[in-house]
Amino acid sequence: MNLETIERNGQKFVLVPVEQYNQVLEDLEVLEDIRDFERVKTLDEEAFPSHVVDRLVLNDENPIKVFREYRGLTQEQLAEKTGIQPRDLATMESGQKSESVKLLKQIAEALNLDVDLISISKS
Repeated sequence: MNLETIERNGQKFVLVPVEQYNQVLEDLEVLEDIRDFERVKTLDEEAFPSHVVDRLVLNDENPIKVFREYRGLTQEQLAEKTGIQPRDLATMESGQKSESVKLLKQIAEALNLDVDLISISKS
């Protein structure tokens, strides 16, 4: 590959065809994604897909509901796993009822999560 170089104000520059420049940018983005993926794999915690994070952060949805659905459970199934009434779980997910710390721990355990993930208070 023969590339033309120019010098301006004491700096050397390489002229690259636009198509090659765009390909370099795409390749760099892929390399960054690979690096990020490799870094996440070394973490000792679960990572969640962007659609779950979006629901929690952007849509401000109830964490219990978001994680219950992410785990593929119905309200009835989660209620059975935690020993609470389905109607109580429904009112918690709708924000009409506060959860006790004990209940949050039960729900977190049933969802295989750290309790901090579902006890995020809304300001």
